[in-house]
Amino acid sequence: MLLSLQLYSARNYTPYTDVIAKLGALGYDAAEGYFANFEEARATRAALDAAGMKMPSIHVPIEMCESDPDGVAELAGVFGATRIFAPYLTPEERPAEAQGWRDLAARLAKCHEALAARGLSFGWHNHDFEITPLADGSVPMEILLTEAPKIDWEPDIAWIVRGGGDPLDWIARHGQRITAAHFKDIAPAGEKADEDGWADAGTGTLDWPAIFAALKAQSRCEILVAEHDNPNDFDRFARTARDSFAKL
Repeated sequence: MLLSLQLYSARNYTPYTDVIAKLGALGYDAAEGYFANFEEARATRAALDAAGMKMPSIHVPIEMCESDPDGVAELAGVFGATRIFAPYLTPEERPAEAQGWRDLAARLAKCHEALAARGLSFGWHNHDFEITPLADGSVPMEILLTEAPKIDWEPDIAWIVRGGGDPLDWIARHGQRITAAHFKDIAPAGEKADEDGWADAGTGTLDWPAIFAALKAQSRCEILVAEHDNPNDFDRFARTARDSFAKL
């Protein structure tokens, strides 16, 4: 399994070309890009090549996947990416009822069709709000996976927990949809408030040895993507995530 790192984690420690050089020196196999990297795609690719790294996956807003699949394919080609994940809905965009999530699933299915025709895989990346049940008891992530049966899934394991879910249960039931996963951790209650309660991957409350074993045995996961939403020391986080991965 490749060890990657979501470059969103380094948004306060740019330029990204320098970040990529650091990751290469630390022994990372890959980085995962997002919209902040799009305008400097060729410089990012050059930095990856110099560091001996890849970018097999990128996060692309659903609106771009819908409106410009050719542009997404061109961008993916520059990065060398083959896996596209739509990553987020703003609070205003999030449906409050199941029908809204079924409508979103239909949009995702169309994105999958368009990008598959261009040789790319497509899936969804969750946060907590897709895991928390709606008022009628339905679960948005279940709706997306059921109503869009061909899309992949890149679970953010820590957001599953923050949404009230059990990662091992989700992996057991939907592992064959998982092609990448976010390697992320949660600090004990009341700790690391200055980092929004997140811990460096492998050092928090999640049972990562068990989760990693489940991903290897029950999913199609090929990329583990280290992430921390608000590290106060990026170098520490990147080193610690690398070391934690090596122990899994």
